[in-house]
Amino acid sequence: MGSRGQKRGGQSAGGGTSAAMWGVLGVVAIIVLWELYKFLGPAEGVTIGAVEGESGSGVMILPRTHDRAMPHVWDMVARLFQPTSGGDTPPLFVSVISAALITLGIAAVGWFIGVTVGAILGLLMQRWKLVEWGLLPWIVVSQIVPLIAFAPVVNALGNQIDRGGTPWPQWLSVAVIASYLAFFPVAIGVLKGLAAPDQIHLDLMRTYAAGYWPTLLRLRLPASVPYLLPALRLAAANAVLGAVVAEVSIGMRGGIGRMLIQLAGQASSDPAAPWGPTFGSIALGLIAAASVALLGLGLRNYRRGEAVA
Repeated sequence: MGSRGQKRGGQSAGGGTSAAMWGVLGVVAIIVLWELYKFLGPAEGVTIGAVEGESGSGVMILPRTHDRAMPHVWDMVARLFQPTSGGDTPPLFVSVISAALITLGIAAVGWFIGVTVGAILGLLMQRWKLVEWGLLPWIVVSQIVPLIAFAPVVNALGNQIDRGGTPWPQWLSVAVIASYLAFFPVAIGVLKGLAAPDQIHLDLMRTYAAGYWPTLLRLRLPASVPYLLPALRLAAANAVLGAVVAEVSIGMRGGIGRMLIQLAGQASSDPAAPWGPTFGSIALGLIAAASVALLGLGLRNYRRGEAVA
């Protein structure tokens, strides 16, 4: 028994190391491809259908490679340690971290709201087939609505609530928008996970005269872990994406989304600057997903078949 546990632990540690190595190789490959295209690609890119004498005509199929459009990777890294906007302003990486922490906190609230709503919807759909038939198509269709159009609507509703006498801070609108992207994978994961137990196990619970709630707590929830953990990780990454896009859409200050827009406006004179908050946004998504992955450490005995699921 002990040897089997040690073997599983060794396999898990080896799998984690292998995944980390593949992740590092992926980052290195992206850097190499970036610099290789910058070296070999045309300075002004490739445009098809352009009309001579008319700027902006045609469709660009390959991006420009000159330094203003495509800075070197080492220039992006060096820019992180320079003042954010000149003078006595803090280094760019300090500003990125400060803005990222604000966005991460808002995304965490959105994730919690999304997980709560998604779990309730998943439970209802699994419990009653009629509810699944009625709700599931609308849940899927809801993800087609463009977030950049949905965000101003939520912000406008929040402003109306605030004017009505009930406090509604702008960050709460961002959290609601983040939850909009987070609830979908959770709802689907809960629905599929709760339906995962084999029929023979469900029949066994019935022979013990177990009702719905004992069956849910003792059988369905443990069996759903391989579906729930990936759904929660995806919801965390989606919440960060939703928070960043919402900050851009409604113009909320302080977060990394607003910072990205501000520095992008200076890209013509400072092309490496917008990459600082871009890297920060990527790191936020990774941190959010990794934080949720820590939940799996306490549930490792229930994660059989997660890779297949």
